[in-house]
Amino acid sequence: MKKLVLVFILFSALGFAQQDSQYTQYMYNTINVNPAYAGSRGVLSIFGLHRSQWIGLDGAPTTNTLSVNTPLNRESLGLGVSVVNDRIGPTNETTVSTDLSYTIHTSESFKLSFGIKATANLFNLDVNKLDVKDQGDTQFQNMDGKFSPNIGAGIYWHSDKAYLGLSVPNFIETNRYNNEDVAIFKERINYYFIAGYVFTLDDLEYIKFKPALLTKLVQGAPLQVDVSGNFMFNDKFVVGVGYRWSASVSAMAGFQVTEGLYIGYGYDHETTRLQKFNSGSHEVFLRFDLFNSYRSITSPRFF
Repeated sequence: MKKLVLVFILFSALGFAQQDSQYTQYMYNTINVNPAYAGSRGVLSIFGLHRSQWIGLDGAPTTNTLSVNTPLNRESLGLGVSVVNDRIGPTNETTVSTDLSYTIHTSESFKLSFGIKATANLFNLDVNKLDVKDQGDTQFQNMDGKFSPNIGAGIYWHSDKAYLGLSVPNFIETNRYNNEDVAIFKERINYYFIAGYVFTLDDLEYIKFKPALLTKLVQGAPLQVDVSGNFMFNDKFVVGVGYRWSASVSAMAGFQVTEGLYIGYGYDHETTRLQKFNSGSHEVFLRFDLFNSYRSITSPRFF
């Protein structure tokens, strides 16, 4: 049965369902979906994440992410570099992105950032992991190291307590493999909308609450809606829950270890029929901020 499920996963990975990497703690990993986020924290920010999806299922997705972003020119410009590696069954995909943002003040509290993204993608399919009946099938030949470039853009309106964002990380729909003009793998356009707000729940600002939203639209797949709510206590401890519409429920926790170091963990419980074949998904990340002279931060940022 697990082999049948693996076939389903591979079929999804090669054209129809989850294409861009999926994250439970998307509110901390905005740079991967919106290039306008680059430099918005006002510090040099280093972010690393590991996600193991559908534990116990052979060939299930594994994602590793490393990104660095920083403000330039006293925060009017931002620069980011990201590397994302996805492994799903016999496929191995690595994406390297460079992000550039430009920010203007729209009020005393809010800023509007515009961003562009340039991406290089390297896709591999290990044919040795497939049971190919017809060894002469041209669909399964010369599938190592297929390179494709792409470009994207986004806008990000934000303050220290709120944000809204719209983005398209990849504008080019790339047919990475063709067999007689039939796309075996097609990179489709993904549209993202993100939003969040931080509420202070007491006069001493000891307890803060942040609801957040991520919506993703891609042709050939259902609309993905992620909603979450996180509580922060004393600017140190974070706990929360999330829900991915018709897909999973999540629990999240985080701890501000030092002024610059934050560690977070997330767990997903599948609510689809796949829950019979796995024990959930785990996600852990580290974020390290190096404070610079452009901005004085008196308390940890919630996003």
